[in-house]
Amino acid sequence: MTWQEIYNSKLVSAEEAIKAIHDGDKVVTGFGCGEPFGIERALIDNYRDYHNVQIINMLTLGDSPWCEPKMKGHFTLNCLFASQSNRKHISTGISEFTTSHFYEIPEIIKSYICPRVSIVMVSPPDEHGYVSFGTTVDYTKGTTDYCEVVIAQVNKYMPRTFGNSIKHVRDFTYFVEIDEPLPEVKSVEITDTEMKIGINCASLIKDGDCLQLGIGGIPNAVCAQLWNKKNLGLHSELVGDGVVDLLEAGIINNKCKQTHRGRTVLGAAFGSEKLNNYINNNPAVELHPIDYVNNPIEIAKNNNMISINSCIQVDLLGQVVSDTVGLNQYSAVGGQVDFVRGATMSKGGKSIIAMPSTAKKGLVSRIVPLITEGSAVTTPRNDVNYVVTEFGIAQLKGKTLKERAKALITVAHPKFRAHLILEYRRRFNEEPFNREELKELVIDDSIEALHDARDHIKENVKQHIQKTDN
Repeated sequence: MTWQEIYNSKLVSAEEAIKAIHDGDKVVTGFGCGEPFGIERALIDNYRDYHNVQIINMLTLGDSPWCEPKMKGHFTLNCLFASQSNRKHISTGISEFTTSHFYEIPEIIKSYICPRVSIVMVSPPDEHGYVSFGTTVDYTKGTTDYCEVVIAQVNKYMPRTFGNSIKHVRDFTYFVEIDEPLPEVKSVEITDTEMKIGINCASLIKDGDCLQLGIGGIPNAVCAQLWNKKNLGLHSELVGDGVVDLLEAGIINNKCKQTHRGRTVLGAAFGSEKLNNYINNNPAVELHPIDYVNNPIEIAKNNNMISINSCIQVDLLGQVVSDTVGLNQYSAVGGQVDFVRGATMSKGGKSIIAMPSTAKKGLVSRIVPLITEGSAVTTPRNDVNYVVTEFGIAQLKGKTLKERAKALITVAHPKFRAHLILEYRRRFNEEPFNREELKELVIDDSIEALHDARDHIKENVKQHIQKTDN
C-alpha cells in the first residue's frame, strides 16, 4: 500500500476515533501549543459514554473541563504541570498531580503511569508520508511508540519541524483532520523591573555562550539585552517569541556549540504565529524529545552553558522554591533542575535563578529567612549558583552560609533588608554589615514596609476566618 492509502484507511471522525477508548483507560495527551483540543472536545461532548478514564497532561493553555463536577466518575485529570485552569482543583483533590523532573517524564509516563491511549497533534503528511509533531515533541512523540492506541489530530496550522520530530503514517491508529489555529503565548510588554533583571542577567553572558531560556517577561527582557553579543547558542526545553529576532539577526547562530553545531535545539515552542512561522520547515531548528533535550549529561556537552530560570522564593540558605506556594501546587519542577545541573556540569557554565525581588505588588519579599511552611524545595541550595533580581547579582556557589545570606540580602528589595538583617543576626549571632554598608543597604521606609506586610497578613487571616465561619 502507498502511504496515501494507509493514511486514508485510518482517516476517521473524532467521534469514531474515541470509540477506541475504553472504561478504565489511561489516556495521555499532547500539551501546550500541541494539545489536541479538537479530539478532546469530542471526548467532553460524549463524557457520559466513559467511566473512570484518566487523562494525563502537562501544561494546558486552555481550560480543564475534566475537572468539572459533571465529569466525576467519567474523567479524572492527572497533571504533570499545574496550570491556571486546574491549580485550585489540585489543591482541593479533584485533580491528581504527579511531580517529576522534566527529563524523566517520558520514562515516568511509560513505566509508571502506563497509558493505553495516546492523543497527539501533528502536521499533515509530507510527500513521503511523514507527519511532524511540530511545536511539541517533548514527551508526546515517545508515547506513540508504546501506546496500544494512537490517535492524531491532523492540523494544517501545526508547523513541520526538523530533528527527532517525525513519524510515518503507518505508526498511528487513527487520524482525525481538524484544522484550527494553535493556542498562542504572546509576548507581553516588558516591565521596568523585568528589564533591570534582564540587564543583570545579560552581564553574565559572554560571546559564544549557549543559552537556555524559558518563556515570559524575564526571558524576553534577557533577549532584549543581547544585541551586543556574538555567536550565541540555543539549547532549551522551550522558548517563546523573544528569540526569533535574535535568530534572524544571527546573534544566535549556534556556531560555538559542541553538539548540533549551527542548529537550535528545543523540546517545545510556546509562542505566537511569529515563532511558529520561524520554526516551520526551518532546518536550522531541531525539536527533540525532552529526555534528550533536558538530560543534564546532554546539556553539559555544550561548553559555557547558561541556564536562566525563575522562582517564587529563595531563603537565606539559597534554597529555591519554584513550583509551590505553601501547600498549594502552583506549577511544576519542569526543567529547572535539569538545566541548573546541566549548566553546572558544563565547562564554563553558569546557572542563574532570576526573579523580581518582591511579589503581591511589592508587599512580600521573595527573598525570605525561611521558605513558606508547606512549600517544596525545587532546587536544593547546593545546586544554586547565581540569584539575580532587579537590585543585582548574588553569587552563591562556594560561599559559606553567612556569605550566602549576606549576598542575598544585598539583592533583596531595600525595604525588606532590615527584616532580613534582623533574621541574619538571630541565626548567626553577629552583625552581617558594618555601619557604612548598612547605610547603603537599608532605606528609611523599611519599618513602613514591614507594617504594610503585617497588615496584608492580618487581612488574609481575617478573610480565611470569615470563609471558615461561613
